[in-house]
Amino acid sequence: MSTRQEKFSGTKEVQAHLAFPTERLAAYMAEHVAGFAGPLTVREFKGGQSNPTYQLITPTRTYVLRRKPPGHLLPSAHQVDREFKVTDALYKAGFPVPRPFVLCEDDGVIGTMFYVMEMIDGRIEWDLHLPNSTPAERAGIYDAMVTTLANLQSQDYRAIGLEGFGKPNDYIARQVHVWSKNYRASEINKIPLMDALMDWLPKHIPPSDAVCVIHGDYRMDNMVFHKTEQRVIAVLDWELATLGDPLGDFSYHMAPWVIPAVDERVSSLEGLDLAAMGIPTQAQYIARYCELTGRTTIEHMEFYNAYTAWRLAAIYQGIIKRVQDGTASSSDAPTTTDIVEQFAERAWEYAQGKRG
Repeated sequence: MSTRQEKFSGTKEVQAHLAFPTERLAAYMAEHVAGFAGPLTVREFKGGQSNPTYQLITPTRTYVLRRKPPGHLLPSAHQVDREFKVTDALYKAGFPVPRPFVLCEDDGVIGTMFYVMEMIDGRIEWDLHLPNSTPAERAGIYDAMVTTLANLQSQDYRAIGLEGFGKPNDYIARQVHVWSKNYRASEINKIPLMDALMDWLPKHIPPSDAVCVIHGDYRMDNMVFHKTEQRVIAVLDWELATLGDPLGDFSYHMAPWVIPAVDERVSSLEGLDLAAMGIPTQAQYIARYCELTGRTTIEHMEFYNAYTAWRLAAIYQGIIKRVQDGTASSSDAPTTTDIVEQFAERAWEYAQGKRG
């Protein structure tokens, strides 16, 4: 088993700073979740760096709970109410997501807002290399991911009740603004290239008027795959969902082909013999996405690559700040800004046309 798979798969005892009164939750679920019956056992999922996620075990059924973390939070982060809303809409539309049961906005139950959904029985792959798969299986997994993304982007957000879920225009510009603001709020030490990128990106945003439901963090370990088949049976972690440019989601999903191979904290495809492994190259994956979505090509890919690496740098900066503040969900979260610096360097290379 790979290091990432070992670190992030399964559950563990709930960390002390993320614990809550189980009896209060059980009483709430008995009243608001049809068919719930205790006793209730709570464990914490190992994976995830943002919203703490728990496994709720009863004698007859297993549920999943996602909550806002305790402590001081960035204003635009951890909006589990929005996550519940988009999951509920997509579930009713037949898109593969877990069935959501209840949203609790009363902080008095477990200390922060949370929601409860079904637990999907499948597999989560934490290592993009898929070391335990054959080349044919890897090819199937990658095709399942891009096919599911195309399915998401084909959903009529108005018809499924998500009109007004986000501002439909200027998605990339808004993302650059939000993540710049989040980065500034969590900045620990000066990283000159991050400053340079925050100046460069707003000036080079490609025009786009396409609008769809955006996941915001569409990557392999936010999906549940069938236990034996190469297909996605649920997409998880809709915390960053909104409406916007479909290329925002796709370009971010392309991060493994873009970011440097740092260590086991980040799963990169850099330096691998992709053909031998059965994993598509970036060009092949783009071509498949275009085929599924009716495009002929994607222009300005150098911008989207720079934006993706920079956005990841800003995300990791926020995680590092939460570690310092004692509110990080994962005990394996990074503690130093070296990863931010490396991602910023890669982003700047794309911005300056030094990478294809």
